[in-house]
Amino acid sequence: MVIFRSVSEIKEKLRHPVVTIGNFDGVHLGHREIFRRVKELARETGGVSVVITFVPNPLKVVAAHKEVRLITTSREKEALIEGSGIDYLLEIPFDRTFAAMPASEFVQRVLVDAIGMERLVIGYDYAFGRGREGDVGLLREIGTRSGYGVEELQPISDGATVYSSTAVRRVVSAGDVAAASLLLGRHFSITGKVVHGHERGRGLGFPTANVDTEKDLIPSVGVYAVKVCLGERLLDGACNIGPNPTFGNDRLSIEVFLLDFTGDLYGREITLFFIERLRGEKRFSSLDELKQAIAADVERCREILRSARPVASESGGDWDCVARPGAVIPE
Repeated sequence: MVIFRSVSEIKEKLRHPVVTIGNFDGVHLGHREIFRRVKELARETGGVSVVITFVPNPLKVVAAHKEVRLITTSREKEALIEGSGIDYLLEIPFDRTFAAMPASEFVQRVLVDAIGMERLVIGYDYAFGRGREGDVGLLREIGTRSGYGVEELQPISDGATVYSSTAVRRVVSAGDVAAASLLLGRHFSITGKVVHGHERGRGLGFPTANVDTEKDLIPSVGVYAVKVCLGERLLDGACNIGPNPTFGNDRLSIEVFLLDFTGDLYGREITLFFIERLRGEKRFSSLDELKQAIAADVERCREILRSARPVASESGGDWDCVARPGAVIPE
């Protein structure tokens, strides 16, 4: 996949481009369906598939007064879009000046003049530009004059739940990582570096890796069964998210105990794939009680992870450490 990080990097119009545009936070199954349609139309016309998105996410600029926790980092989103088989990704720098641009000007300058768009695919009720004036009506009106077609997809769901970034944020924030996997088409994950913590786990007989991450969206406090990619190795783990109330800590931490592993992890990058939530975080009356609870959690994680399976794809599973950052959804 070719990535353009600004419109100025596009030196000539692309070959029969079929385009979609959006924030695509999470790259969930609804987004994947849009990408499938874009690729299908591109194959039919002998053209190329193009995804346009914005950096930073517009919600961080125009809704800065609200706390919006993004599902994916920019690096994750790029990898997931590439794993979807898209030919070109255009990441447009987004600021308040760009946000004030009329939708009609954006369509003409970027989509028509720079890219040479021939077909546009958008999700249901999608709109962009100043005052969200770039709706399907305006796009089709300009398309009649400029020679491109517009296709609006209907809401995409599993029959009960419409796939949306809002729905993903809601279930992850509630700790329902199993439900999140059904919306994302992969297991929710966090990537970060292992840093020094309080090292209390070592004293309890369960040395944990403290994970420092750029991720906005973190599952609710509690204990989770996780699969862990360390380089090309796939390991089982028990992850605790929370402030460690037994020790009176206030700061949220992400700690993972890797089952049947010994070695130095400091400074290493690891990825946690959240399989199932075991329980919320508790305050224990003694260290012995805490040790017993951790031991029980570890055994429960073993049981869960023994039968856990990755979300299937043509290139393997979503926690295929060798193939990462694929996470390709089957066609």
